[in-house]
Amino acid sequence: MSTLAEPAPSETAGRSPAGAPITVDLLLVGAGPVGLYGAYYAGFRGLSVALIDSLQEAGGQITAMYPEKMIFDVAGFPAIKGRDLVAGLVEQAAPFAPTYLLGQQAVSLHRGAGDGVLVVGSDGGTTVRCKSVIISGGIGTFTPRPLPAGSEYENRGLHYFVPALGVHAGKDVVIIGGGDSAFDWALNLQPIARSVTLVHRRTAFRAHAHTVSLVGATDVEIITEAQVTAVRGADQVEEVDILVGPAKGEKVVRTLPAQTLIAALGFVANIGPLTSWGFTIEHNRHIPVDTAMRTDVEGVFAAGDIADYPGKVRLISVGFGEVATAVNNAAVLIDPAAHLFPGHSSDAPAV
Repeated sequence: MSTLAEPAPSETAGRSPAGAPITVDLLLVGAGPVGLYGAYYAGFRGLSVALIDSLQEAGGQITAMYPEKMIFDVAGFPAIKGRDLVAGLVEQAAPFAPTYLLGQQAVSLHRGAGDGVLVVGSDGGTTVRCKSVIISGGIGTFTPRPLPAGSEYENRGLHYFVPALGVHAGKDVVIIGGGDSAFDWALNLQPIARSVTLVHRRTAFRAHAHTVSLVGATDVEIITEAQVTAVRGADQVEEVDILVGPAKGEKVVRTLPAQTLIAALGFVANIGPLTSWGFTIEHNRHIPVDTAMRTDVEGVFAAGDIADYPGKVRLISVGFGEVATAVNNAAVLIDPAAHLFPGHSSDAPAV
């Protein structure tokens, strides 16, 4: 089990001299679905809790990338919109008054002088003192892969995410990509847009075959072996040029009207400062844990997509169970007299 050294003066840069540190029992690094459920479960265990996330809103990837997408693999919900799942998780945690530190990235971790508590500093100058930390940051921060042509139109018709479908109603929409996000957005925008065209550079798609077939049954035009070569418009995107044709063969240029251009080209994930926190990291993105969700730094646990162990399956539903396991084990670490199993929530008094 690794230990953390006392910080040198330069390592306390995350601390704000203007305000006292926030003190809680447990800090969750990541306010996506797993972190939010962890906040509820920590409250159920009687722990005070804070969540920190680099995004400005709770919900992680769901909020940033597909709030309107239907999710089908959350227990108890035959189907639930991403936005509604996040709202329900926030509401579930609300009675326990978690502290949200949004728009801040956790950058440093060390042991407090004398008392040995964990001290986490953020890039916003906030310091959190806590008895345990759970890393629930999913894939870390993520940056969309840029569109080579037309990047100057970002937020002027060029979008990398679609947090609200309604703003694209009645428009000609061109979507670039062949993955799940591209096809999900095509399927959801088709009923409200004037036209939807999906452009992909290959003939094969990464998206689920069922979603591809659903889109194929609509009037969405799918153009393969194609790429956007030019974007034009005065203040906003008005039209795009598509170069169509095989890599070795004759090509033609098609010009399409487009008031919305969605580049669903994937994103680059980065767990950033976590790499210097002292625990093992595999492939620069996953943190190995044991059956109690412990990392190899004492007091630090991990749950959700960022956690790894043999047989790992990366689903939201799996992450919910992992963070409950992590919280229960953290509760015993914080108070050795506590029971690992707290009993069933149905036996507890209503909050």
